[in-house]
Amino acid sequence: MEEFVLSLPLIGPLWESIDLFYRSRADQLMEGLRITLMTAFSALPLAVLLGLLGAWAKLSNSKLANTVGSAYTVIVRGVPELVLIIVVYYGVTQGIQDSITALTGEDIRIDLNPFVTGTLTLGTVYGAFMTEVFRGAFQSLDKGQVEAAHAIGMHRIKTFWRIMLPQVWRFALPGIGNVWLVLVKATALMSVVQLDELMRMADVHGRSTRQPFLFFITAAFLYLAITVLSIRLQHWAEVWANRGVRRE
Repeated sequence: MEEFVLSLPLIGPLWESIDLFYRSRADQLMEGLRITLMTAFSALPLAVLLGLLGAWAKLSNSKLANTVGSAYTVIVRGVPELVLIIVVYYGVTQGIQDSITALTGEDIRIDLNPFVTGTLTLGTVYGAFMTEVFRGAFQSLDKGQVEAAHAIGMHRIKTFWRIMLPQVWRFALPGIGNVWLVLVKATALMSVVQLDELMRMADVHGRSTRQPFLFFITAAFLYLAITVLSIRLQHWAEVWANRGVRRE
C-alpha cells in the first residue's frame, strides 16, 4: 500500500511525457518509419538482382565468373555493414574529390545523398546473402526438367525463363524472407550518415525531450510490427507458391 502511494507522484510526469510524444513527436517518428520502409523497399530489388547474378556466376562453368561470384560473397559477407556504409559514404566521396582535384587542379566538394548511399550499400551487401539463397534454390530444382527442356531443343536462356526461374521462387522464398527481415533492421545503421530514418528520429527526439526510453521503445515496437507483418506476408507467399505441390 505504501509503495503504491509513493508511486503516485510519478504518474504526472510520465503522463505529460506520453502526451508530449503523441501531440508533437509522433509525426516525426512516422516520417522516420516512412524513410526506413522506402530505403528497405529500394534496396530489396537491387539485392534480388545481384543475388540472381551472383548465383549464376557461382553455378557457372566459367572459372572467371565463378571467381568473381565467390569473391563478391566472401568480401561483402566478411565485412560489417557499418564499415561498408562508412567506406562508401565518406571514402568514395573523398576518393572522387581527390581524383577530380588531381586531374583538374580545382578543389571540388561532392556530397553523396544519404538515401542513395543507403540503398546502394544495403542492396549490395544483401545481394551477397541473396546469392547463397538463390544458389541453393537453383540446386534444389529437378534436373530432369532442365534436361527434358534441352532434349526438345529449348535454348538455355529460354529454359531459364520458362522452366527454372518460375520454380526457383518456391525454394527461395524462405531465404528471401529472412534476408528481408535482416535488411529492414540494418536500415538503422544508416543513422550514422545522417539519414532521417526511424532510428535517427528516435535518437534526435529522445535527446531533445530527455525521454530516450519512450522514443526508443516506440521505435522497437514499430520495427517489431514490420517484422510481424512481413512474416505473415511471407507465409501467405509460401502457401501461394506451393499451391498444387504434392507433399510426400
